[in-house]
Amino acid sequence: MAIVEMVLPPMGESVFEATVNSWLKQVGENIQQDESLVEVATDKVDTDVPASHTGVLQEILIQEGEVAQIGQPIALINTEGDAPTKSESTAAKTAPAPVAEVNTSEAGGEIEMVLPPMGESVFEATVNNWLKAEGDSIEADESIVEVATDKVDTEVPASASGVLTKILVQEGEVAKIGSPIALIKTADGNTTVVTSSTKSENITEKQAEAVNGQDAPVQATASRTTLAENGERFYSPLVRSIIAKENISTQELAQVNGTGLEGRVTKKDIMAYLQNRGQAKPVSQAAPVAKAVAPSASASNSAPLVKASPMANDEIVEMDRMRKMIADRMVDSKRQAPHVTSFVESDVTEVVNWRNANKNPFQQRYKEKLTFTPIFVQAIVKAIQDYPAINASVDGDRIIMRKDINIGIAVALPSGNLIVPVIKNADKLSLAGLAEKVNDLAKRARENKLTPDDLSGGTYTVSNIGSFGNIAGTPIIMQPQVAIMALGSIQKKPAVVETPQGDFIGIRQKMILSHSYDHRVVDGQLGGLFVKRVSEYLEAWNKDVHI
Repeated sequence: MAIVEMVLPPMGESVFEATVNSWLKQVGENIQQDESLVEVATDKVDTDVPASHTGVLQEILIQEGEVAQIGQPIALINTEGDAPTKSESTAAKTAPAPVAEVNTSEAGGEIEMVLPPMGESVFEATVNNWLKAEGDSIEADESIVEVATDKVDTEVPASASGVLTKILVQEGEVAKIGSPIALIKTADGNTTVVTSSTKSENITEKQAEAVNGQDAPVQATASRTTLAENGERFYSPLVRSIIAKENISTQELAQVNGTGLEGRVTKKDIMAYLQNRGQAKPVSQAAPVAKAVAPSASASNSAPLVKASPMANDEIVEMDRMRKMIADRMVDSKRQAPHVTSFVESDVTEVVNWRNANKNPFQQRYKEKLTFTPIFVQAIVKAIQDYPAINASVDGDRIIMRKDINIGIAVALPSGNLIVPVIKNADKLSLAGLAEKVNDLAKRARENKLTPDDLSGGTYTVSNIGSFGNIAGTPIIMQPQVAIMALGSIQKKPAVVETPQGDFIGIRQKMILSHSYDHRVVDGQLGGLFVKRVSEYLEAWNKDVHI
């Protein structure tokens, strides 16, 4: 009997655990790969998790109401597809979970090739083109499939040498990061299924007791009682969308009994209520639970969008995949982070004069064009070193202080979309090094040749809106960062110039720096001082600096 562990897959960035709401299959039932097997809830979403293999559900390791870590085994699946006997089921519960390794005779000598990580905040990819066909011989690290994410198109290398026996995700279909996309028959005929056996050995004693049915129901009941008394309730984005779609009032929500962790209303709860809608008795205004569903910001955010109706001469253009993802990320950022924007007008006359005088010698010496962007990035890096709290990320109620300074550079693509490649360790690069990085990333972005690593790890982002003639803007933060700066266009303006001999009116090169920051963790003082410090570095530019 070949038994494999099914682990809890990644649930999105900054999500480390999930609560099991409901098992959709029982022990002993047949299941199909990719069939919804269990409903789980995170702090961001309720979702169904598909079965990782076809076979029989041998054992449930995480019971309803319990919490599992990402990558932790949650069930055992018998891949041979024979329903377990009573003795086998009993033995599986008492024996240690086996390591998921099977030999050639059990699984035909095939290994699963999974979709590897594609960069920060990327959770899925679309298969564009298989470079190999079923039956072709392949070598480890040889490119065998082209995939596309919302950030980059790239080739994925084979995880092992052998023969491509089966393609699991066809061209045009979407695969989740970590999900199997192909089967490979290895040269030595050995089969290994990647599992987290060591994690299963480290399950705490408390979790082990919960698997045996101890304590969990009592704890869940106590949590729900406390929740009702405190008058607070959580609704996931999925549940909120159902509430909005079905126009469920706050009075009706008071009648829904949440069975999730700490009284959370799950998709199953809300759908069960809708089936019996109209039959439930109204809840008295004096009832304690009515307080739990007082109007909140999250409820208002789920209000239906205003529908746009096309007129006779209109043209309807479907959003492409990248535009849809950008739209979702921007809406999520504005909803998640309260944005504040501070503006500073900076006199960059010395920067402009120095750059104009040195751009040709610079190109001759370094074979790179000298734009204003690396100069601005260098000033921002220096300001980050002065105010390191701006180089941070938010993870729930934790603030992660980044030690590396990785600057994302927003690049407009010929398609009209936007992409943000990252200059890693920008504080360790000279001006020439920054110029080389900026030019290289911008060129490869427009040629669609960026790699997933080019798009990951950013800690602060810069957007040069001045290249489009804009003087200022209110940029949207790249989550989970906490700030972003927009660089306005440089314009000649009359200004008061202070000299030892007195003040006079002169023509100066001016630009506006727009600094948006997350007010959850960056207050006005820090946000304002930071952008002011960037301006000070630019205004104090040494015109005698040598290239």
